[in-house]
Amino acid sequence: MRSALITTACIGLSISTGPVRLLAQMQNNTEIQMTCNNRGYDGDRARHCDIREQTLPSVGRLSVEGHNGSATVKGWLRSDVLVRARVDSAAETQAAADLLASRVSIDSGGGQVRSIGPDSVDNSWWSVSYEIFVPEATDLSVKTHNGEVTISDVRGQIRFDAHNGAVHLKRVAGDVGGATHNGGVQVELMGSIWDGRQLEVSTYNGGITVAMPVGYSARVQAETSSGRIQSDFPITMSGEVRPRRLDTYIGAGGPLIRLTSHNGQVTLKRAGIAVVSQSPSALRNRLPREGPAFWRDSGAIDARDSQTGPACGIQLPTSRRPSARRSAST
Repeated sequence: MRSALITTACIGLSISTGPVRLLAQMQNNTEIQMTCNNRGYDGDRARHCDIREQTLPSVGRLSVEGHNGSATVKGWLRSDVLVRARVDSAAETQAAADLLASRVSIDSGGGQVRSIGPDSVDNSWWSVSYEIFVPEATDLSVKTHNGEVTISDVRGQIRFDAHNGAVHLKRVAGDVGGATHNGGVQVELMGSIWDGRQLEVSTYNGGITVAMPVGYSARVQAETSSGRIQSDFPITMSGEVRPRRLDTYIGAGGPLIRLTSHNGQVTLKRAGIAVVSQSPSALRNRLPREGPAFWRDSGAIDARDSQTGPACGIQLPTSRRPSARRSAST
């Protein structure tokens, strides 16, 4: 382990005495999107699909459990809960597919939603995907075995678990945490600082991308076992530097955002800007023209400012410090 001080800073930017706290602006989701037209394809087997809807009173919390199928939960300004369940089935004949779907039921009530159905036999199967609308202030627990998890515009204690499927978090707030085993994680943040206790996400096989607005402030801990860490934001690191591990403050700092991937890249990007992975040597060649960057021979960490021009400076450990000709003057 090496002790190092790595800093990046931009010269000429306005400096304030503290962050202006702009909390996430959540959206009022009222548009129904899930239909039988956007289901999958299953070759020559006969298919059945139907949408089942139920309106429930809100109890302030909701637990969603799915085995095969995706789960999407959206916040809205209404005080009730709308559960939309798409039941799909496939079998050798249309009659068999229809019969199989008729044996699938949706158990909802008491703050929980889950599907119940027969075992899949004779080359047949069934699945249930959910599109659920809840009040913005709702505690959530969402679990799927084979399917994506999407949560947007909800504030509360939020837990998610997707075994085989990606996870999408959009404009969420509160105490948020969960994992997927096979799938990537996409997070879209709003405001200027995390609104709540913390955000903690992890994946075993997949990358993690967090999109932050310009001017966002947070404490970020990121770690990957066999990937790289890439940032669009100037960051400051001090103390002991570990390979493929980042513990830093962005902007003025804030609640903790913890990101962990075993097999995958961790990316911190400015909202609306595409991130393109580049080698350490490519970044080194571009340093005089495109602002601060730091790297190590392993290529495990790559932080850069996407602004062009010579307004940004960089300080690296002595063994990796560029010549005076390449360093921006303060």
